[in-house]
Amino acid sequence: MQTVQTVETLRSQVKTFKQAGKSIAFVPTMGNLHTGHLELVKVAKTKADVVIASIFVNPMQFGANEDLDSYPRTLEEDSQALAELGVNLLFTPTPEIMYPKGLAVQTFVEVPNVSALYCGQSRPVHFRGVTTIVNKLFNLVQPDVACFGEKDFQQLSLIKTMVEDLSLPIEIIGVPTKRESSGLAKSSRNGYLTEVQKQQATVLYQSLTLAKAEVDQGNLNFAALKAQIQQKIETAGLVVDYVEFADAKSLQPATEDSESVVLLLAAYLGKTRLIDNQVLFTKKP
Repeated sequence: MQTVQTVETLRSQVKTFKQAGKSIAFVPTMGNLHTGHLELVKVAKTKADVVIASIFVNPMQFGANEDLDSYPRTLEEDSQALAELGVNLLFTPTPEIMYPKGLAVQTFVEVPNVSALYCGQSRPVHFRGVTTIVNKLFNLVQPDVACFGEKDFQQLSLIKTMVEDLSLPIEIIGVPTKRESSGLAKSSRNGYLTEVQKQQATVLYQSLTLAKAEVDQGNLNFAALKAQIQQKIETAGLVVDYVEFADAKSLQPATEDSESVVLLLAAYLGKTRLIDNQVLFTKKP
């Protein structure tokens, strides 16, 4: 696996791949890789001739008092794991490389409306940072396909919208969430949790399972389900950020007319913010 850090070297290698007629699959990450990230790579390998991954802890998507400085950085271990999976090229830029003028004057890309919902309410600058860096990386890597985890359903939806709205010739592939045996969604932030807290956090998956069972039985009283789930999470000792039933296509609040509904959860356990989701198919095709 070749590792490059500069824009010039990356562009040169991408040009070489393109001239050789190679298709490119891209997996952007912030490092501290777990099996969920590695699953993205495995899927990417089935979609193109060449796999390019990136590791960049993006300061633009962290707000004040968030965990930018403490976010785990494990580049050596990550590089080894990616190489073992057969990644062809790893891009590891610095903030100075990605934002040479500084964040204060950086041009940004923002998906309106949906960016302000859910995670966007408690993290108002987050999605602007995500869509800006993903767009920059897409421009550099020029992939044919790009793989993102379904664990962050809102982020995946925003990236799909951005690609559609900006007419980018990239297929976005959502990869199902990888989970612990307990049901806890794999996340880099799980590393902040104690073993006791990890057990507490399984209430999120339990809540998703409960909601799916209810909806499968025809219960579309989303307001009542929301109250029930919120109480369940709080009883387990977590602080709820949001519990929302949304239309899986538009991400607007779900109604009984929604063809499919996604339950979006976010909660704090200590200082650690955890998210999870479950798509609930409310109507047969």
